[in-house]
Amino acid sequence: QVRLVESGGGLVQPGGSLRLSCAASGINFRIHPMNWYRQTPGKQRDLVATITSDGATNYADAVKGRFTISRNNVRNTVSLQMDSLKPEDTAVYYCGVRFRARDYWGQGTHVTVSS
Repeated sequence: QVRLVESGGGLVQPGGSLRLSCAASGINFRIHPMNWYRQTPGKQRDLVATITSDGATNYADAVKGRFTISRNNVRNTVSLQMDSLKPEDTAVYYCGVRFRARDYWGQGTHVTVSS
């Protein structure tokens, strides 16, 4: 059974930083690309960052240079370091993985950027 559990969200002022973490189980973690998504009410879930099994990364244009995705294949975790946060980064953030032709997400963690 695939299980993803996100943590680390919260309220932060513009310009601040947060670090999100996602613990994965039920998969051979080290061989799977892992993703972070975000979603705001009434909008689709958007891909924010991806890290491949060998550590290559890719980012949405809106977060390039501010967010950093990383993974720990011993602890089966994927993290998202978010710096220089903006109000428009406010969203529910989800980690996700594609496993056996199906997409899985965790329950999400709320990030609010506001003064």
